[in-house]
Amino acid sequence: MKILVIQQKMIGDVLASSIICNNLRAIYPEAKIHYLVYPFTTAVIENNPNIDRIILFEDSYRKSSNEFFKFLKCIKKEKYDILIDAYGKIESHLVVSFSFAKIKIGFNKSYSDIIYNKTVESVPKLLTNAGAALENRLNLVKALRPEIPLDIKPKIFLTSEEIEEGKKVLENNEIDFSKKIFMIGVLGSGPNKTYPAPYMAEILDFIVEKSDATLLFNYIPSQINQAKEIFDLCKIETQKHIKIDFIPGNIREFLSILYHCNALIGNEGGAVNMAKAIDIPTFSIFSTWINKESWNSFEDGITHASVHLKDFLPKLYGKKSAKKMKKKRMKLYEKFVPELIFPELNDYLKQQ
Repeated sequence: MKILVIQQKMIGDVLASSIICNNLRAIYPEAKIHYLVYPFTTAVIENNPNIDRIILFEDSYRKSSNEFFKFLKCIKKEKYDILIDAYGKIESHLVVSFSFAKIKIGFNKSYSDIIYNKTVESVPKLLTNAGAALENRLNLVKALRPEIPLDIKPKIFLTSEEIEEGKKVLENNEIDFSKKIFMIGVLGSGPNKTYPAPYMAEILDFIVEKSDATLLFNYIPSQINQAKEIFDLCKIETQKHIKIDFIPGNIREFLSILYHCNALIGNEGGAVNMAKAIDIPTFSIFSTWINKESWNSFEDGITHASVHLKDFLPKLYGKKSAKKMKKKRMKLYEKFVPELIFPELNDYLKQQ
């Protein structure tokens, strides 16, 4: 048996949909399981024993219809028995259609019967603390074997060599292991997912005051000026606790370093999902327009916790979902003052 799982999108989505591969391995231990993703997302699924082959959806397929057609012909030649589409966009629809798989599973939409022969609805009510994003993906697997218990937690598989290398990086940077070490998601993936710089500086001042921890700034190289802005806004004492030039060379190196941290604290995003997948505690600040219920997985207020403006000021949203407030996101951020977060963060720091 040969199975293809499709998840073209960001790193967090690819990690989330890896639970499909993990559970397929449990159901069909002898199957060949392939996973179709964008090239920049592969770090979170490397060494996953439940994935036999990672298939890359190259940029050239999006730029050239000729290249895309060649790719579709390659998909057809694979002769997949089962295809699970967790992406559900035009590109993946074409892959599904060209695959000629016997079983084609996707999310139910107005046109989905044309593409799939098995569809699933989005969960109307959460059954676990894993969040809607993961429960919906698990339902794609349940369409095959609804009676079998499934594992809903994504996992990243680090090697012992990677873990040891991460420790060496910290030692070479003279990190004091006798103190708490917090990885700080100081910036989001873009301005509309980033807690305002003056507010973030106050959050970092609070963390150092309450924990005396070492703070490792996590950001991509292109965000260096924004990271420095936040650093400059921090108190002098806080700055002494920050490692701002501590930039891992790639995602796997980041993960190997994160493995040795006490927690990841900061903007909600892919790094938070990665931390959870290697069992590192998290405290995340949600963007004002992201639906918290989709991505606040495995929260118990102790190991994993998060805050959203809607938690504190629900009247600002009324009956609208957070996502429907996207146009007002920056105005909403102005209302998301650190004083709202401090009590929750203080309780969380006491647990770490």
